[in-house]
Amino acid sequence: MTSDPEQELLIDEQGVLGRITLNRPKALNSLTLGMVRSVRAALDKWRDDDRIRAVLVEGAGDRGLCAGGDIRAIYDASQTGDESLVATFWGEEYRMNAALARYPKPVVGLMDGICMGGGVGVSAHGSHRVVTERSKVGMPEVGIGFAPDVGGTHLLSRAPGELGTHMALTGAPVGAADALHCGLADYYVPSAGLGELAAALSTGPVDAVLEKYAEQPPESALKSERGWIDEVYSADSVEELLHRLRQRPEPAARSAVEAIVTKSPTSLKVTLRSLREAARESSLEQALDREFRVSEACVRIGDFVEGVRATLVDKDKNPAWSPGRVEEVGTDFVDRFFQPPEVGDLGLSD
Repeated sequence: MTSDPEQELLIDEQGVLGRITLNRPKALNSLTLGMVRSVRAALDKWRDDDRIRAVLVEGAGDRGLCAGGDIRAIYDASQTGDESLVATFWGEEYRMNAALARYPKPVVGLMDGICMGGGVGVSAHGSHRVVTERSKVGMPEVGIGFAPDVGGTHLLSRAPGELGTHMALTGAPVGAADALHCGLADYYVPSAGLGELAAALSTGPVDAVLEKYAEQPPESALKSERGWIDEVYSADSVEELLHRLRQRPEPAARSAVEAIVTKSPTSLKVTLRSLREAARESSLEQALDREFRVSEACVRIGDFVEGVRATLVDKDKNPAWSPGRVEEVGTDFVDRFFQPPEVGDLGLSD
């Protein structure tokens, strides 16, 4: 997806800290295949290096950690019929997500600013996740005809009650307090202190350093809304879920309806099923294997191409979803998203 991964990703060693900096600030540090491969190479190098005791993942620039994967490149590949590149990117990205989750050394993710989609995948599977007052954490995939991936269904299905379902179907990002409450982060550190935090991590033990710099976060808004969210999003279908939402008096419920009805009907149904399956699975690897099937199908038979066209290519913000209504998305069609792709399964949980 690019020929110069060394500039896209900065690798540094500072004392006992291995530092990975996503370095595409003009593209909000969106992940390319080259970046994914460079992250894996750094992790492999430091795994058995006794000098390196912890890894830090951060983003260059002042806008955020990472806006997600380089979906424009995936769109371009699909338009030229290069299905191999699509499968290669997601296969290697998901393996990177699993490697971060199973890494034998502490992995600290600085989820400062925007942290969406693939940004969640490169940070929220780590052992120590840091958010700030600037954090905007989310999985907005249903808005581009896609579905939460990079292990996102695993994470969201384990949030308290149905908060993860609410996040996935609205696609709305949450701030630091809600990210902490939903189990997507562990520590709240003001953004002004991140420089000192990183410097301290280069010499000191991770837990002690984070305890020193972490502060009490604000109250979670989602926590106070959980009563109606659990009642609404426990529905077995998107149709019933929307019906329940429309009966609620809360302003946040009305906002949720307004958000959900703009999303891809197919993606909404596929995402709800993915979350329900994730809740029954026992490992991140199982989720990634399932998400690989779904991701490939979203490009091949879903709304991904149209969603990216409307969002990033023509930028008309007027996607022509097909089918156009939730009621028109049949169970047989949804089933096809969960079948093994022609390229074969990812096989992480084998």
